[in-house]
Amino acid sequence: MLFNEIYGKYYQAVAEMLRLAADGLLTEEKIYAIAQQKAFAESVLEIPPALIGGAWPLLGEDMQSRISGRPYSPVSLLEKRWLKTILLDKRIRLFFPSENPGKSPDQGTEIPAAIQKSLEGIEPLFLPEDIVYFDQYLDGDNYGDPAYIRNFRTVLAAIREGRKIDISFTGGRGKPHRWLCIPRHLEYSAKDDKFRLAIDSPHEQRYINMGRVITVSAKEKYRAEELHKSLRGKEKLVLELTDERKALERAMLLFSYLKKETRKIGRDKYLITLHYDNDDATEILIRVLSFGPMIKVISPEGFKTLLLERLKKQKEIFAERQAISNEE
Repeated sequence: MLFNEIYGKYYQAVAEMLRLAADGLLTEEKIYAIAQQKAFAESVLEIPPALIGGAWPLLGEDMQSRISGRPYSPVSLLEKRWLKTILLDKRIRLFFPSENPGKSPDQGTEIPAAIQKSLEGIEPLFLPEDIVYFDQYLDGDNYGDPAYIRNFRTVLAAIREGRKIDISFTGGRGKPHRWLCIPRHLEYSAKDDKFRLAIDSPHEQRYINMGRVITVSAKEKYRAEELHKSLRGKEKLVLELTDERKALERAMLLFSYLKKETRKIGRDKYLITLHYDNDDATEILIRVLSFGPMIKVISPEGFKTLLLERLKKQKEIFAERQAISNEE
Protein backbone atom coordinates (compact mmCIF):
# COMPACT_ATOMS: atom_id res chain seq x y z
CA MET A 1 0.00 0.00 0.00
CA LEU A 2 1.16 3.53 -0.75
CA PHE A 3 0.08 5.15 2.52
CA ASN A 4 1.06 4.04 6.00
CA GLU A 5 -1.43 1.70 7.68
CA ILE A 6 -2.08 4.31 10.41
CA TYR A 7 -4.39 5.98 7.90
CA GLY A 8 -6.20 2.76 7.03
CA LYS A 9 -9.78 1.72 7.66
CA TYR A 10 -9.09 0.05 11.00
CA TYR A 11 -7.63 3.23 12.48
CA GLN A 12 -10.32 5.47 10.99
CA ALA A 13 -13.02 3.27 12.49
CA VAL A 14 -11.43 3.33 15.95
CA ALA A 15 -10.91 7.09 15.68
CA GLU A 16 -14.63 7.58 15.08
CA MET A 17 -15.41 5.45 18.14
CA LEU A 18 -13.03 7.53 20.27
CA ARG A 19 -14.61 10.77 19.03
CA LEU A 20 -18.01 9.48 20.17
CA ALA A 21 -16.46 8.38 23.47
CA ALA A 22 -15.06 11.89 24.00
CA ASP A 23 -18.62 13.24 23.64
CA GLY A 24 -20.03 10.58 25.98
CA LEU A 25 -22.10 9.00 23.19
CA LEU A 26 -20.34 5.67 22.70
CA THR A 27 -22.12 2.38 23.42
CA GLU A 28 -21.28 -1.26 22.70
CA GLU A 29 -23.93 -1.29 19.98
CA LYS A 30 -22.29 1.69 18.27
CA ILE A 31 -18.87 0.04 18.47
CA TYR A 32 -20.16 -2.98 16.58
CA ALA A 33 -22.07 -0.82 14.09
CA ILE A 34 -19.04 1.37 13.27
CA ALA A 35 -16.76 -1.66 12.94
CA GLN A 36 -19.24 -3.21 10.50
CA GLN A 37 -19.77 -0.07 8.44
CA LYS A 38 -16.38 1.65 8.45
CA ALA A 39 -13.87 -1.22 8.46
CA PHE A 40 -13.89 -4.71 6.92
CA ALA A 41 -16.28 -7.61 7.29
CA GLU A 42 -14.01 -9.46 9.72
CA SER A 43 -13.46 -6.33 11.84
CA VAL A 44 -16.44 -7.12 14.10
CA LEU A 45 -14.49 -10.15 15.29
CA GLU A 46 -11.38 -8.13 16.17
CA ILE A 47 -12.06 -4.49 17.05
CA PRO A 48 -15.06 -4.61 19.47
CA PRO A 49 -13.68 -7.40 21.70
CA ALA A 50 -10.28 -5.67 21.86
CA LEU A 51 -11.82 -2.33 22.89
CA ILE A 52 -14.53 -3.63 25.20
CA GLY A 53 -12.33 -6.29 26.79
CA GLY A 54 -9.45 -3.90 27.44
CA ALA A 55 -6.83 -5.54 25.21
CA TRP A 56 -6.61 -2.10 23.62
CA PRO A 57 -6.57 0.21 26.68
CA LEU A 58 -8.34 3.10 24.98
CA LEU A 59 -11.69 3.04 26.80
CA GLY A 60 -12.69 3.09 30.44
CA GLU A 61 -15.41 0.91 31.95
CA ASP A 62 -17.93 3.71 31.41
CA MET A 63 -17.12 3.86 27.67
CA GLN A 64 -15.25 7.13 28.14
CA SER A 65 -12.11 7.76 26.10
CA ARG A 66 -8.79 7.56 27.95
CA ILE A 67 -7.21 9.81 25.34
CA SER A 68 -7.18 13.54 26.00
CA GLY A 69 -8.76 15.42 23.14
CA ARG A 70 -10.36 14.18 19.95
CA PRO A 71 -8.26 11.95 17.65
CA TYR A 72 -7.29 13.20 14.22
CA SER A 73 -4.99 12.01 11.44
CA PRO A 74 -2.33 14.54 10.40
CA VAL A 75 -1.23 14.53 6.78
CA SER A 76 2.02 12.58 6.49
CA LEU A 77 4.98 13.57 4.32
CA LEU A 78 4.24 10.61 2.06
CA GLU A 79 0.66 11.81 1.58
CA LYS A 80 1.88 15.33 0.79
CA ARG A 81 4.29 13.94 -1.79
CA TRP A 82 1.46 11.92 -3.33
CA LEU A 83 -0.77 15.01 -3.46
CA LYS A 84 2.03 16.97 -5.11
CA THR A 85 2.33 14.16 -7.68
CA ILE A 86 -1.42 14.16 -8.39
CA LEU A 87 -1.42 17.93 -8.84
CA LEU A 88 1.09 17.55 -11.68
CA ASP A 89 -1.44 15.54 -13.68
CA LYS A 90 -2.67 17.48 -16.72
CA ARG A 91 -6.30 16.54 -15.94
CA ILE A 92 -6.37 17.84 -12.38
CA ARG A 93 -7.10 21.46 -13.36
CA LEU A 94 -10.46 20.34 -14.75
CA PHE A 95 -11.73 19.76 -11.22
CA PHE A 96 -10.69 23.11 -9.74
CA PRO A 97 -13.15 26.01 -10.17
CA SER A 98 -11.85 29.49 -10.87
CA GLU A 99 -10.61 31.24 -7.70
CA ASN A 100 -12.42 34.38 -8.85
CA PRO A 101 -16.19 33.75 -9.05
CA GLY A 102 -16.47 36.59 -11.54
CA LYS A 103 -14.28 34.82 -14.08
CA SER A 104 -15.58 32.44 -16.71
CA PRO A 105 -15.06 28.69 -16.04
CA ASP A 106 -12.02 28.56 -18.34
CA GLN A 107 -10.14 31.16 -16.31
CA GLY A 108 -7.88 30.35 -13.36
CA THR A 109 -6.78 27.10 -14.93
CA GLU A 110 -3.85 26.65 -12.57
CA ILE A 111 -3.89 24.96 -9.17
CA PRO A 112 -5.36 27.30 -6.49
CA ALA A 113 -2.68 29.33 -4.72
CA ALA A 114 -3.67 28.10 -1.24
CA ILE A 115 -3.08 24.48 -2.26
CA GLN A 116 0.21 25.27 -3.96
CA LYS A 117 1.42 27.17 -0.88
CA SER A 118 0.58 24.27 1.45
CA LEU A 119 2.83 21.98 -0.63
CA GLU A 120 5.78 24.34 -1.09
CA GLY A 121 9.10 22.54 -0.86
CA ILE A 122 7.46 19.11 -1.16
CA GLU A 123 9.04 16.79 -3.73
CA PRO A 124 6.63 14.71 -5.83
CA LEU A 125 7.00 10.94 -5.78
CA PHE A 126 7.42 10.90 -9.56
CA LEU A 127 6.82 13.13 -12.58
CA PRO A 128 4.25 12.68 -15.38
CA GLU A 129 7.03 12.05 -17.89
CA ASP A 130 8.20 9.08 -15.80
CA ILE A 131 5.08 7.12 -16.82
CA VAL A 132 5.10 5.19 -20.10
CA TYR A 133 1.65 4.22 -21.43
CA PHE A 134 1.90 1.02 -23.47
CA ASP A 135 -1.82 0.41 -24.10
CA GLN A 136 -3.37 3.80 -24.77
CA TYR A 137 -4.52 5.66 -27.88
CA LEU A 138 -2.63 8.84 -28.80
CA ASP A 139 -5.63 11.01 -29.71
CA GLY A 140 -6.77 11.75 -26.15
CA ASP A 141 -8.67 14.86 -25.08
CA ASN A 142 -6.91 18.24 -25.16
CA TYR A 143 -6.97 19.01 -21.43
CA GLY A 144 -5.18 22.33 -21.87
CA ASP A 145 -7.77 23.80 -24.25
CA PRO A 146 -9.61 26.70 -22.50
CA ALA A 147 -12.88 25.75 -24.24
CA TYR A 148 -12.56 22.13 -23.07
CA ILE A 149 -11.83 23.30 -19.52
CA ARG A 150 -14.82 25.67 -19.60
CA ASN A 151 -17.19 22.98 -20.87
CA PHE A 152 -15.92 20.37 -18.43
CA ARG A 153 -16.28 22.66 -15.41
CA THR A 154 -19.77 23.74 -16.49
CA VAL A 155 -20.88 20.11 -16.83
CA LEU A 156 -19.29 19.13 -13.51
CA ALA A 157 -21.03 22.01 -11.70
CA ALA A 158 -24.38 21.07 -13.28
CA ILE A 159 -24.01 17.44 -12.12
CA ARG A 160 -23.19 18.54 -8.58
CA GLU A 161 -26.07 21.04 -8.45
CA GLY A 162 -28.62 18.76 -10.13
CA ARG A 163 -29.22 21.03 -13.13
CA LYS A 164 -30.15 20.38 -16.75
CA ILE A 165 -27.74 21.45 -19.46
CA ASP A 166 -28.13 22.95 -22.93
CA ILE A 167 -25.35 21.19 -24.84
CA SER A 168 -24.21 21.34 -28.46
CA PHE A 169 -21.74 18.79 -29.80
CA THR A 170 -20.51 17.01 -32.90
CA GLY A 171 -21.65 13.41 -33.35
CA GLY A 172 -19.48 10.50 -34.38
CA ARG A 173 -20.29 11.08 -38.07
CA GLY A 174 -19.63 14.81 -37.91
CA LYS A 175 -23.29 15.83 -37.59
CA PRO A 176 -23.96 18.70 -35.15
CA HIS A 177 -26.50 18.19 -32.34
CA ARG A 178 -28.02 20.41 -29.67
CA TRP A 179 -29.99 18.99 -26.76
CA LEU A 180 -31.53 20.05 -23.50
CA CYS A 181 -30.76 17.06 -21.25
CA ILE A 182 -29.88 15.86 -17.78
CA PRO A 183 -26.19 15.13 -17.04
CA ARG A 184 -25.75 12.00 -14.91
CA HIS A 185 -22.01 11.54 -14.41
CA LEU A 186 -18.59 11.79 -16.06
CA GLU A 187 -16.47 8.74 -16.91
CA TYR A 188 -12.79 8.52 -17.81
CA SER A 189 -11.42 5.88 -20.18
CA ALA A 190 -7.74 5.15 -19.49
CA LYS A 191 -7.43 3.29 -22.77
CA ASP A 192 -8.83 6.19 -24.85
CA ASP A 193 -7.50 8.95 -22.56
CA LYS A 194 -10.88 10.66 -22.90
CA PHE A 195 -13.77 11.79 -20.71
CA ARG A 196 -17.35 11.01 -21.65
CA LEU A 197 -20.58 12.38 -20.22
CA ALA A 198 -23.51 10.12 -19.36
CA ILE A 199 -26.80 11.90 -20.05
CA ASP A 200 -30.55 11.42 -20.15
CA SER A 201 -31.21 12.70 -23.68
CA PRO A 202 -34.61 13.61 -25.18
CA HIS A 203 -34.81 10.24 -26.97
CA GLU A 204 -32.66 7.74 -25.07
CA GLN A 205 -29.89 7.34 -22.56
CA ARG A 206 -26.46 7.79 -24.11
CA TYR A 207 -22.91 9.09 -23.78
CA ILE A 208 -21.19 12.15 -25.27
CA ASN A 209 -17.41 12.48 -25.66
CA MET A 210 -16.37 15.68 -23.89
CA GLY A 211 -13.85 16.39 -26.65
CA ARG A 212 -16.74 16.78 -29.12
CA VAL A 213 -18.67 19.30 -27.00
CA ILE A 214 -18.87 22.74 -28.64
CA THR A 215 -20.83 24.73 -26.05
CA VAL A 216 -22.71 23.91 -22.86
CA SER A 217 -24.64 25.98 -20.33
CA ALA A 218 -26.37 25.07 -17.07
CA LYS A 219 -30.15 25.49 -16.85
CA GLU A 220 -32.87 24.96 -14.24
CA LYS A 221 -32.75 22.15 -11.68
CA TYR A 222 -34.46 18.91 -12.67
CA ARG A 223 -36.90 16.80 -10.67
CA ALA A 224 -36.07 13.26 -9.56
CA GLU A 225 -39.01 11.84 -11.53
CA GLU A 226 -37.48 13.19 -14.76
CA LEU A 227 -34.57 10.74 -14.54
CA HIS A 228 -34.50 7.42 -16.34
CA LYS A 229 -34.18 4.49 -13.97
CA SER A 230 -30.76 3.40 -15.21
CA LEU A 231 -28.12 3.96 -17.86
CA ARG A 232 -26.19 1.30 -19.68
CA GLY A 233 -26.39 -2.22 -18.36
CA LYS A 234 -24.00 -2.93 -15.52
CA GLU A 235 -22.29 -6.23 -14.83
CA LYS A 236 -20.68 -7.66 -11.71
CA LEU A 237 -17.59 -9.83 -12.04
CA VAL A 238 -16.27 -11.84 -9.08
CA LEU A 239 -12.66 -12.98 -9.21
CA GLU A 240 -10.44 -15.03 -6.92
CA LEU A 241 -6.86 -13.77 -7.04
CA THR A 242 -3.69 -15.45 -5.81
CA ASP A 243 -1.18 -12.78 -4.84
CA GLU A 244 1.97 -14.03 -6.54
CA ARG A 245 4.46 -11.83 -8.40
CA LYS A 246 2.62 -8.71 -7.18
CA ALA A 247 -0.64 -9.85 -8.78
CA LEU A 248 -2.76 -7.89 -6.27
CA GLU A 249 -0.85 -4.68 -6.95
CA ARG A 250 -1.21 -5.17 -10.71
CA ALA A 251 -4.93 -5.87 -10.36
CA MET A 252 -5.46 -2.68 -8.37
CA LEU A 253 -3.72 -0.71 -11.11
CA LEU A 254 -5.38 -2.40 -14.08
CA PHE A 255 -8.87 -2.10 -12.59
CA SER A 256 -8.35 1.22 -10.76
CA TYR A 257 -11.00 2.96 -12.88
CA LEU A 258 -13.75 0.50 -11.88
CA LYS A 259 -15.91 0.39 -8.80
CA LYS A 260 -14.75 -2.65 -6.83
CA GLU A 261 -14.60 -4.41 -3.48
CA THR A 262 -11.61 -6.45 -2.34
CA ARG A 263 -11.65 -8.94 0.53
CA LYS A 264 -8.86 -11.14 1.85
CA ILE A 265 -10.03 -14.76 2.13
CA GLY A 266 -6.73 -16.56 2.80
CA ARG A 267 -3.02 -16.09 3.33
CA ASP A 268 -2.46 -14.99 -0.27
CA LYS A 269 -6.02 -15.23 -1.61
CA TYR A 270 -8.33 -12.30 -2.35
CA LEU A 271 -11.90 -12.04 -3.58
CA ILE A 272 -12.32 -9.08 -5.95
CA THR A 273 -15.73 -7.88 -7.13
CA LEU A 274 -15.68 -5.56 -10.17
CA HIS A 275 -18.59 -3.49 -11.51
CA TYR A 276 -18.33 -2.60 -15.20
CA ASP A 277 -20.38 -1.61 -18.26
CA ASN A 278 -21.50 -4.20 -20.80
CA ASP A 279 -19.69 -2.31 -23.56
CA ASP A 280 -16.35 -2.82 -21.78
CA ALA A 281 -16.67 -6.61 -21.47
CA THR A 282 -14.02 -7.36 -24.11
CA GLU A 283 -11.46 -5.05 -22.53
CA ILE A 284 -12.13 -6.52 -19.06
CA LEU A 285 -11.78 -10.03 -20.50
CA ILE A 286 -8.37 -9.26 -22.02
CA ARG A 287 -7.14 -7.78 -18.73
CA VAL A 288 -8.34 -10.80 -16.75
CA LEU A 289 -6.56 -13.15 -19.18
CA SER A 290 -3.29 -11.26 -18.66
CA PHE A 291 -3.10 -12.69 -15.11
CA GLY A 292 -3.03 -16.31 -16.30
CA PRO A 293 -3.54 -18.88 -13.53
CA MET A 294 -3.33 -16.23 -10.79
CA ILE A 295 -6.97 -15.24 -11.38
CA LYS A 296 -10.00 -17.53 -11.27
CA VAL A 297 -13.42 -16.32 -12.43
CA ILE A 298 -16.07 -17.15 -9.84
CA SER A 299 -19.07 -15.51 -11.53
CA PRO A 300 -21.04 -14.80 -13.67
CA GLU A 301 -21.36 -17.87 -15.86
CA GLY A 302 -21.63 -15.75 -19.00
CA PHE A 303 -18.17 -14.28 -18.41
CA LYS A 304 -16.77 -17.78 -17.85
CA THR A 305 -18.19 -18.79 -21.23
CA LEU A 306 -16.55 -15.78 -22.93
CA LEU A 307 -13.28 -16.65 -21.23
CA LEU A 308 -13.36 -20.27 -22.39
CA GLU A 309 -14.23 -19.23 -25.95
CA ARG A 310 -11.34 -16.78 -26.00
CA LEU A 311 -8.90 -19.40 -24.71
CA LYS A 312 -10.18 -21.94 -27.25
CA LYS A 313 -9.60 -19.46 -30.09
CA GLN A 314 -6.10 -18.70 -28.83
CA LYS A 315 -5.36 -22.42 -28.66
CA GLU A 316 -6.61 -22.94 -32.24
CA ILE A 317 -4.52 -20.02 -33.52
CA PHE A 318 -1.45 -21.38 -31.74
CA ALA A 319 -2.04 -24.85 -33.23
CA GLU A 320 -2.37 -23.40 -36.75
CA ARG A 321 0.82 -21.41 -36.40
CA GLN A 322 2.62 -24.42 -35.01
CA ALA A 323 1.47 -26.53 -37.98
CA ILE A 324 2.68 -23.90 -40.45
CA SER A 325 6.01 -23.70 -38.67
CA ASN A 326 6.43 -27.51 -38.81
CA GLU A 327 5.67 -27.54 -42.54
CA GLU A 328 8.33 -24.93 -43.17
